[in-house]
Amino acid sequence: MDEKLKYNKKLKPLARKLRNDSTLGEVLLWSNVLRAKNMLGYQFNRQFSIKIPKEENEQKDLNIIVDFICRKLKLVIEIDGYSHNFKQEKDRIRDQKLSKYGYTVLRFTENEVRNDINNVIRELEFKITEMEENFNPQTPFVKGD
Repeated sequence: MDEKLKYNKKLKPLARKLRNDSTLGEVLLWSNVLRAKNMLGYQFNRQFSIKIPKEENEQKDLNIIVDFICRKLKLVIEIDGYSHNFKQEKDRIRDQKLSKYGYTVLRFTENEVRNDINNVIRELEFKITEMEENFNPQTPFVKGD
């Protein structure tokens, strides 16, 4: 789908509240890895609200707030805490809808970020490098004159 997802300013107050009430994992990932273009020079936003248009069989648009997003790469990062144990189906649907718009969703557990942030960083760097290669495929060398 070439259609772009829109920022949902109606959710801005809730997004601000979520930023202020971030989990430790979110704070660690944001402050040590993603903020200020620290992750391979890419800009990430946190607690970013998105409006996903409804599909034919749905009654209303889906309004979501993602933990972190790099709009240039179309990469969403979610940190799943304890509450996500009870909303796996909801998360799966969100991920599917985002993927229809070309977004890749990476999920890490709160525990992974808190206790193994170096591995999380390696996974992020690997995925971003992989995405860069797909977005900017190297042109094969052409024989010169």
